Amino acid sequence: MSFTYATLKTAVQDYCETAETTFVATLPTFIKEAEERILKNVEIPVFRKNQTGALTSGTSYLAMPDKFLSPYSLAVISSNVYSYLLLKHVSFIRDYSPNPATTGLPKYYALFDDNFFILGPTPDAPDGENYTVELHYKFRPDSLSAGADSGTTWLSINAPDALLYGTLVEAATFLKTPDEVTLYQQRFDMAIQALKKLGEGYGARDEFRYDIAKG
Repeated sequence: MSFTYATLKTAVQDYCETAETTFVATLPTFIKEAEERILKNVEIPVFRKNQTGALTSGTSYLAMPDKFLSPYSLAVISSNVYSYLLLKHVSFIRDYSPNPATTGLPKYYALFDDNFFILGPTPDAPDGENYTVELHYKFRPDSLSAGADSGTTWLSINAPDALLYGTLVEAATFLKTPDEVTLYQQRFDMAIQALKKLGEGYGARDEFRYDIAKG
């Protein structure tokens, strides 16, 4: 089983037994919320990317790439040597490097807001060259609802149950039918467990360099 955008919308309306105008108009939001829940609950290698760029000396902020969801690692590359930064909270960065004018090789990074990382200390530029960095991260793929009715996505083909029941949880919540919310949540949880096993299978076949630093 797999879904196109059109067949998923039809399935949700059939399960909920309604084609009320406001409900139908809100279906794209239900689908997006379900996709977001799946992405936050399951590690699937297909949603990982590496991106390289350059730090700017004297600037403690680094822009996130488009569709960024969460980091796996951030490394400074110098002479082909990777120095992995440790992921911290913004408050830690502020305490560690209270004066942004103090520069050096960054050791830590944090999610500053929805668009930027903050680094500590502020990067310098040895020999006048900015540091090269590599970010390994989870990205947010385009939503099924962003395409044509005939369109599909990786999730709609490879994780149809999770996508269906996740959407139904949102739809039943909207309709204020708690028994259905409970039922669909249970089925969503089962689908997520199956999808996690699929993700583990991908991980066993493919190697990815990432370092999730804690502390």
